[in-house]
Amino acid sequence: MIRINRVVTRGGDAGETSLGDGQRVAKDDARVEAYGTVDEVNALIGQVRLHAADPMLECIQQDLFDIGADLCVPGEAGARLRLMPDKCAALDTEIVRLNEALPPLTSFVLPAGNAAVVAAHMARTVARRAERRVVTLARLTPINPELVRYLNRLSDYLFVLARHLARSETLWQPER
Repeated sequence: MIRINRVVTRGGDAGETSLGDGQRVAKDDARVEAYGTVDEVNALIGQVRLHAADPMLECIQQDLFDIGADLCVPGEAGARLRLMPDKCAALDTEIVRLNEALPPLTSFVLPAGNAAVVAAHMARTVARRAERRVVTLARLTPINPELVRYLNRLSDYLFVLARHLARSETLWQPER
C-alpha cells in the first residue's frame, strides 16, 4: 500500500533525492533523469487525454507509473514492479488498429493541425527523450529491457495516434 503523508520533506533541498530503496542520490543522477522524464511523458499523456477519448491513454498512464516505479527501485528490490512484455504487445495491437484506417505516408508529418495532434506529438517527442534517458541508464546498470522496448513503441503509438487525430495532415515539403 502506498501512503503519502507529507509532500514537503526538505530532504531534497541540498540537491539529493531518495530512490525507492531509500538510497540517496543526486537529483541529476541518470536514474532520476530517466524516471523524471518518464513522469514528463505521463503528464503530457494527460494533456492528450483532454482532447482524445482513446481508452488506451489511461492504460498508458498506468504503465508509465509502473515504469517509473521500476526505475526508482534499483536491482532486485524492484523486481515486483517490473513491466512485462504484454504491455508492449498491447501497444503493437493499438498501433495496427489505428494505422489501418490511415493513408500511406508520402513525406514526414509536421506536428500541426489541432490541439490534439500537437499534444500527441509533444508527448511523442518527450517519450523519445525518455527512451534516450533509459538507454543511458541501461549502459550504467542493468535494467528491465522491456522499458526501452515499451518507450520505443509508445512513441510509435503516439505518432500514429497523432495521425489518427488529425483532420488533415501537414506534410513536410523539402526544398520548397
